[in-house]
Amino acid sequence: MARLFGTDGVRGLANADLTPELAMSVAAAAARVLAAHDTSHRPVAVVGRDPRASGEMLQAAVCAGLASAGADVLQVGVLPTPGVAFLVGELGADLGVMISASHNPMPDNGVKLFAAGGHKLPDAIEDEIEAGLRSPAPRPTGAGVGRIYDVADAHDRYVAHLLAATPNRLDGLKVVVDCANGAAWAAAPQAYREAGAEVIAIHALPDGENINDGCGSTHLDVLRAAVLAEGADLGIAHDGDADRCLAVDGNGDVVDGDQIMAVLALAMREAGELTDDSLVVTVMSNLGLHVAMREAGVKLRTTAVGDRYVLEELRAHGLALGGEQSGHVLIPGHATTGDGLLTALRLMARVAATGRSLAELAGVMTRMPQVLVNVRVEDKATVAASPLVNQAVLAVETELGDTGRVLLRPSGTEQLVRVMVEAPSHELAQVAADRLAAVVADAH
Repeated sequence: MARLFGTDGVRGLANADLTPELAMSVAAAAARVLAAHDTSHRPVAVVGRDPRASGEMLQAAVCAGLASAGADVLQVGVLPTPGVAFLVGELGADLGVMISASHNPMPDNGVKLFAAGGHKLPDAIEDEIEAGLRSPAPRPTGAGVGRIYDVADAHDRYVAHLLAATPNRLDGLKVVVDCANGAAWAAAPQAYREAGAEVIAIHALPDGENINDGCGSTHLDVLRAAVLAEGADLGIAHDGDADRCLAVDGNGDVVDGDQIMAVLALAMREAGELTDDSLVVTVMSNLGLHVAMREAGVKLRTTAVGDRYVLEELRAHGLALGGEQSGHVLIPGHATTGDGLLTALRLMARVAATGRSLAELAGVMTRMPQVLVNVRVEDKATVAASPLVNQAVLAVETELGDTGRVLLRPSGTEQLVRVMVEAPSHELAQVAADRLAAVVADAH
């Protein structure tokens, strides 16, 4: 039987894969597991969601499940995922539940759980919850049934937290923010305005069906055009649950997560905040980031793909900054998970403080041309470990030398082998990637 929890909670097609019955059962099991780990008090859970239509249905199911297991529920409404994580700690709750499928299209939804303090649940606890779904448990009655309350100032608490984590005001900046018709539709424009920026918000009218629909961090062309049309200093793009951030400079050029991390790393080092002068990235981060940070005297630690691995490395070594090329940026001193709004505020603060354009700041790194080819195979692990494939990889690495690199790995979710090549030119990278892909396709 496949594991219910993926890399980011339980996710699937709402009302088909992810049914109200499943959501209710997961929530009840989570409450029972946490209550068993700490019997000193009645468990309290914070529940939030993004604005997709199925969120209303699933929120009702989750709250019912929690209350049926004896947990009190604090509903915080439509709020970014990092806002829910923050409020778990802020309100002293034992559990957080975010109902969202992040950047996925509207028909999908998900249930993401946070432990006390707003941290992601360890795998072992997720396994206990999954096991609890198959074990009938007695339900409390009478006064033992949980109560459900609304937290009226949840939004304001989160915005105040963001502003407190912003090192300087943004006066004089003009920014376009693409809210993806998602969870940040209200919080992002408010936070950026209160920090001092002139804000033009686009895709900030969610109707339950238009989340991520041709907008947000996975569709940057609209934002690029808006920045140029408005003469803005920069643009910010969020995904549906606003746990990540990409940017566009005043010229309309995309500034990805690697470039954002480069800017923030240098700003934090200058402020004495970059612990051990170290930045944590995944193996997918561009070689250009490695070169830029080496030249700047910043050490890079590399993890497997996934923000959970970045967070593990940050926490294990007490480090202050890490993230992914996709725009998931982690700043543990201010957030327990990736927070796209916090990232945007820190990035804009650097622009405002230095008086330099985002294009100039992001120019600290030069992105190496990068080509990714996915090859469908019957047995991804066997093919990726094939001597023939490894010999081909070694040959390309030898040809590239210090001017490029190869990353070949099995997909974590599909029967695919991913071939990524970086080289001095896009043409060289494409030729090398196609060559390796052909070897992978022929390997058995």
